[in-house]
Amino acid sequence: MDNQKTHQLAIIPGDGIGKEVVQEGIRVLDFISKHSPNNFNFETDYFPWGCEYYLEHGRMMDEDGLERLKNYDAIYFGAVGFPGVPDHVSLWGLRIAICQGFDQWANIRPVEFLPGVPSKLNHPDTDTLNWVLVRENSEGEYSGIGGRNFTGRGPGKEVAVQSSLFTEEGCERVIRYAFDLARTRKRKKVTSVTKSNAQQYGMVLWDEVFARVSKEYPDVETDQWLVDAMAANFVLHPEDLEVVVASNLLADILSDLGSALAGSLGIAASANLDPERRYPSMFESVHGSAPDIAGKGIANPIGAIGSASLMLEQLGYAEEAQLVNQSIRDATAAGYLTADIGGNTSTKEMTDAILEALAKVYVKA
Repeated sequence: MDNQKTHQLAIIPGDGIGKEVVQEGIRVLDFISKHSPNNFNFETDYFPWGCEYYLEHGRMMDEDGLERLKNYDAIYFGAVGFPGVPDHVSLWGLRIAICQGFDQWANIRPVEFLPGVPSKLNHPDTDTLNWVLVRENSEGEYSGIGGRNFTGRGPGKEVAVQSSLFTEEGCERVIRYAFDLARTRKRKKVTSVTKSNAQQYGMVLWDEVFARVSKEYPDVETDQWLVDAMAANFVLHPEDLEVVVASNLLADILSDLGSALAGSLGIAASANLDPERRYPSMFESVHGSAPDIAGKGIANPIGAIGSASLMLEQLGYAEEAQLVNQSIRDATAAGYLTADIGGNTSTKEMTDAILEALAKVYVKA
């Protein structure tokens, strides 16, 4: 087709159910590219990196992996982790290596309560709840600074030091991103979360940067919470939440809490963004590799499909992204639910229902 825009995608299915849900997301992307009035398509290259690759080669990805990935338009990632490979090895060897190597410093994790999905939250109006976590994704508690020593002193004498790194530049860019995001939403509000009463250096720096940046956004409402109080607020007053910005570790934990309250980690999408577009961004569902259900065809593909929607948005197809999200809602509202959210729909059937909802939109058009 003349003047068709082709997007090059690097596909890293990874481990366990990652291989299954990524394939479902690609089905949705292919459907969208074929039916959208915008003229685009996807070309995919697969990379077999993950724990099986590690067990064979002694590393989670090729030594020149970042060099091979850097010219793609986006990276679509499944999950990482499998028995036989320590979690810190699998995480640092693949996902974090890519996030830090490409300075994907903004991790976006929406929390959405889908119709028909049983919520774990006792709230009178869950249909109105919808917030997004903005996670600093390149430094903080996941900086990897530290070490272990004194093993020579004998059993029980070893010492481990793990340091967090907070830079003014790193804090400012992710906080500013959160404010810019808030300006695009119906309710313009940013909540900053730290533990600065105990972390008196790095997180006090974060608080000071937040206070300074907030003065440039007088149209955006703000508040600040300590993480323990915010965890309680997720349960007690979720209607107060809109855009929540926090450090690497704190936002990681809070986003899992939010998705669990919404029904399951299986429905949680995320985007690891380089907002400056120097390198490809990476899109992945929040759930793990779930080796206990791998190969059974019952994994929930909604998180992966939602991540594909975030990819579409990043590539410039906001309308198509919105249609995917609405089709997910239409499918769950119609009673299509996988086992983790109280149903018996298979992985493929869940995607089929989403594609059916999408097809109805394009038929009407």
